[in-house]
Amino acid sequence: MTPTDGPGPDALAPALRPRIPSPLQPVADRHFDASGVRLLLKRDDLIHPEVPGNKWRKLAPNLSAARSAGADTLVTFGGAYSNHLRATAAAGRLLGFATVGIVRGEELADGPLNDSLARCAADGMLLRFVDRASYRRKAEPEVLAALVADALSGTGRGPESAYVVPEGGSNAEAVRGCAELGRELRDAADVVAVACGTGGTLAGLAAGLGPRQRALGVAVLRGGFLEGEVRAFQTAAFGGPRGSWRVDDRFHGGGFARSGPELAAFAARFEHDHGLPLERVYVAKLLHGLTAMADAGEFAPGTTVAAVVTGPADAPAP
Repeated sequence: MTPTDGPGPDALAPALRPRIPSPLQPVADRHFDASGVRLLLKRDDLIHPEVPGNKWRKLAPNLSAARSAGADTLVTFGGAYSNHLRATAAAGRLLGFATVGIVRGEELADGPLNDSLARCAADGMLLRFVDRASYRRKAEPEVLAALVADALSGTGRGPESAYVVPEGGSNAEAVRGCAELGRELRDAADVVAVACGTGGTLAGLAAGLGPRQRALGVAVLRGGFLEGEVRAFQTAAFGGPRGSWRVDDRFHGGGFARSGPELAAFAARFEHDHGLPLERVYVAKLLHGLTAMADAGEFAPGTTVAAVVTGPADAPAP
């Protein structure tokens, strides 16, 4: 396996083998048609029923690295509605890893589990709830080591048996895994767009595209920090910048997992016109942003735009 390759389907247990490459679906949408723009949907939501989309692309190389390192436990992080926690719990069950989820918010330990965390627990994930101040500092080496040691206490496993996957699954391994997404789309579109939470998927996508293609990230949260994150991920994964890409910060809808009547109306219209339910936190914001750009003439006539559908509509907020 070269540094930019992700694990092939045959390297994984049959229960986790994906539908790769994912389908590329043309969509005749009146907004894009009026602007002379062709819209394609890259249906990564169909990769795997339990570990779909960019969650599979990010987790698969980390799972291979964990196995190569001899780890038997996956430790990771997320909020109360984290898609990443759910995907890690499912992947652990399918591949025989123990899983521990460090969850933001110690107050959650005193109440019943929501549906998302209940699914994690049903898949065998041990949930550890931590205070928000410590959670914010989890990137600091000493804090991270303490969080992992505390999370494993009472399990009979030490930190040496654990492989740590960061929040959202984005690290150098994940970015290299997402480069395969770009390679699957080579020559398929002029612009390939993806919703951005951490920037890891965009970093890999841009690296895998061809020299005449552009990657576009639509930010789903406020802050304006994602460009720096993408650059850092590419440096960690490839040693420096790769591909042509940019981040658009106009369509976050007020912040992460927030929306308003405009986004709701758009999603309802798109679902009615095309029969495709939209995941609201990422995918709806992506397509809403691309539609607004097409209406404003920001894509030249004759442009083909591929939008990556990173997750299914029934996924809860990450």
